[in-house]
Amino acid sequence: MQDQDSALLHAFVLDGQGGARSITRDELDCLQLGEQESLWLHWDRGQEQSQRWLREHSGLDEFSCNLLLEENTRPRLLPLPGDELLLFLRGVNRNPGAEPEDMVSVRIFADARRVISLRQRPLLATDALIADLLAGKGPKTASELLLELARHLTSRVDDLIAELSEQLDGEEDGLDGDERYRPDHGLMLQVRRRAASLRRFLAPQRDLYAQLVRNRQPWFVEDDGDYWNELNNRLTRYLEELELVRERVGLVLEAESRRLGERMNRIMYRFTVITGMFLPLTFLTGLLGINVGGIPGAESPIGFFLACGLMVLLALSQLLLFRRWRWL
Repeated sequence: MQDQDSALLHAFVLDGQGGARSITRDELDCLQLGEQESLWLHWDRGQEQSQRWLREHSGLDEFSCNLLLEENTRPRLLPLPGDELLLFLRGVNRNPGAEPEDMVSVRIFADARRVISLRQRPLLATDALIADLLAGKGPKTASELLLELARHLTSRVDDLIAELSEQLDGEEDGLDGDERYRPDHGLMLQVRRRAASLRRFLAPQRDLYAQLVRNRQPWFVEDDGDYWNELNNRLTRYLEELELVRERVGLVLEAESRRLGERMNRIMYRFTVITGMFLPLTFLTGLLGINVGGIPGAESPIGFFLACGLMVLLALSQLLLFRRWRWL
């Protein structure tokens, strides 16, 4: 069994100047915050110690604890009495061996001077946020901490959408440059699936940011609304790009289907012309090949050559006729 410290992934006291100091689990029990300081606790939601601390020592009511620990959830915002809020966000899964569209959930409780976040799988956005804090360039307050965490989560979506667009660019260039090129159907279906999965979570997350702009908390920094609105606009653009990705996948598959149809039509057309060319010749050879008396030239030594000449003449006449009708 893991110890208590393993369940508490990170614990920082923000100094109000962009920096932070790390504290241990033992220090947390007797911590006294300064006037400008704020607390950020980041827990592993899957650990029993985290769940026990949340229910017994966090000071949160049972309703909030149940929401933070429920198994499945979607992006949502829930204001609580006392100017507190619950915020559930999703981030792109960049863990090794994971599918990026299998988004990682982070559940957050926040008030004016405290942020408690929980995750079950590693989240690179928190690593970037910690690096900013240690460099003295991080958030100064609890409200800025929420904003920066949301910003890091959103920025990683941009990289994934760019990756999907590049994959589509390669397939489109292949279709434009070579008539015999065939798109990778497995890749196209994967791109479409990823775009659909991202839209599933990004659409409610965009609405969540818009809700934060409309219902800002009293402890939010004055210009936070502008930054939340910017995140909302960025997610709107990402959703539009994802819709475009899905349309482009459809166009690539449609273009291939159209080209295959045209190629099949050309092949069937050629077969039809060839069949039309040989139909009279087949009739003539069948007529001359019956075993009855009276076949013209049957007794002549040049009868075979006359028949061959007649068939060549018939084939040339057909060829000229087909060209005149523009069948060839």
